[in-house]
Amino acid sequence: MAVGTDVSADESTETVTASVIGGSGFTGGELLRLLAGHPNFELAEVTSRSKAGKSVGSVHPPLRGTDLRFTEPEDLESVDVLFAATPHGVSMGQIDDFFDIAETVVDLSADFRLETEEQYDEWYDGHSAPEYLEKAEYALPEINRDNLAGAELIAGGGCNATATILGLYPLFEHGILDGGEQIVVDVKVGSSEGGAGGGEASSHPERSGVVRPYAPTGHRHEAEIEQFLDTSVAFTCHAVDMIRGASATNHVFPSGPVSKGDLWKAYRGCYEDEPFVRMAAGGSGVYRYPEPKSVAGTNLAEVGFELDPSNKRIVVFSAIDNMMKGSAGQAVHAANIALGLEETAGLEFTGLHPVGAP
Repeated sequence: MAVGTDVSADESTETVTASVIGGSGFTGGELLRLLAGHPNFELAEVTSRSKAGKSVGSVHPPLRGTDLRFTEPEDLESVDVLFAATPHGVSMGQIDDFFDIAETVVDLSADFRLETEEQYDEWYDGHSAPEYLEKAEYALPEINRDNLAGAELIAGGGCNATATILGLYPLFEHGILDGGEQIVVDVKVGSSEGGAGGGEASSHPERSGVVRPYAPTGHRHEAEIEQFLDTSVAFTCHAVDMIRGASATNHVFPSGPVSKGDLWKAYRGCYEDEPFVRMAAGGSGVYRYPEPKSVAGTNLAEVGFELDPSNKRIVVFSAIDNMMKGSAGQAVHAANIALGLEETAGLEFTGLHPVGAP
């Protein structure tokens, strides 16, 4: 669905009540910012045990001037949609309580992203509510839009996985790759990925100026990539000196010849009508390839590629704002679809230029 698509009067004026549990962190703040400016959502409550009683604006400066205050989680009243921006492990332990509060739950943690209990045993520390895994729908509309309509439990994707999947998905969808090829993924991420309590490694004196490998192998987001692309990847993450952003460089070695025309056909075929994906594949100017700085603060993903015939290699680039397309923006996008709202509602911001380090 393209930006600017006409919507019915019912869609544009419908009001949906929503609350956020765990709203004091970076992602919670982004989520509150989006919901507060959304034409359909009425923000009812936001919880935080550590900030209970404080104004939301005292923690999240963009929301200064609002009357909303943090409350205790136990004080939540019933709403239409509950967004959970809690650390991993919280939602799976409280999911029954969440559904007592709301008919639709959107979880931004990793608790329901994977499909089986066995995957959680391998990649996390097990799962305490495996009966919900088959009910959850992955929040990335570009690969799961049809299943999101009417979904009751929505599982937000990981930011590194989101960037990687969006970059590689057209190659599988259009038969350029079949899953048996070698794929090497190098993701560079900003400090906000560590959250508001990211610790010493995410503090400015330690983070400034670095290109630091922090997950050379075995990153948990690898499980999502392999699940949704049905392939294996060699995946590495670097922490770099930026605040927002995830930038994936994917080195792909196809088994047969591939032309630039093949690549353009695949990427246009998947993304030409997507409201939040735009192509950046060479061209002119400074920003010729996907760049986190050019999508900072937006729900946009940039995707591009370059062909390396001498090495029989495709280099695929993708960039997102990890807190938006990689988390809060993706969650709102998916919720819009699940509730039958205009899917771009509340997400139309297209960024700023020039802008400082994202």
